Amino acid sequence: MRHTPTFVLSDVDEVKRLIRENPWATIVSHTSDGLVASHYPVVLEPDEIDPEAIVLVSHVGRPDERSHELGRHEVLVVVQGPHGYVSPGWYPSEQIIPTWNHVTAHLWGTPEILTDDENFRVLGELVDHFERVMPNPSTLTLDEQGSRRVAKGTVGIRLRVTRFDARAKLSQNKAPEVVDGIVDELEHGEHYAQPALAAEMRRVRDR
Repeated sequence: MRHTPTFVLSDVDEVKRLIRENPWATIVSHTSDGLVASHYPVVLEPDEIDPEAIVLVSHVGRPDERSHELGRHEVLVVVQGPHGYVSPGWYPSEQIIPTWNHVTAHLWGTPEILTDDENFRVLGELVDHFERVMPNPSTLTLDEQGSRRVAKGTVGIRLRVTRFDARAKLSQNKAPEVVDGIVDELEHGEHYAQPALAAEMRRVRDR
């Protein structure tokens, strides 16, 4: 990621919040056959020994575990939060360069392959995580035998993040009144409204 010190996101809790709120991730591997990328949901797993650690659990569908050569080398996981175009029409007249605001994290680590039983547990927790807001939550235990058959088509992984590089590029280099105008356009504008991005900018502005 481009080195932009003004926008560096180094707070581990903020990176975890980004992952928690944007769990659809891109997994990139540099394999013996070249670059491979896949897209899967990830969830955070607590680490009782090191509460600051970032630990992701997920799964891939077979044969992606072979395509990625999972467990054999480091992978990059990209988590993308809210993002959107920022028009110079929202700036003072003398400022004419547009930009793209975003919140993004790159996370590296070598995946650990889960056992079948642990994979099934993680899959169940993944379903429960997303179903918890539903009026009648589904769960794999409704048909455990059938769910276990389906789970055999997946491979569970745990990724202990060894390093990360994150950015929250949210117009921090602009005057407060300009930021207010951008937030208003992103929230209510006719052409490039991105309310989730506006909310991220408000969080940074109001700190």
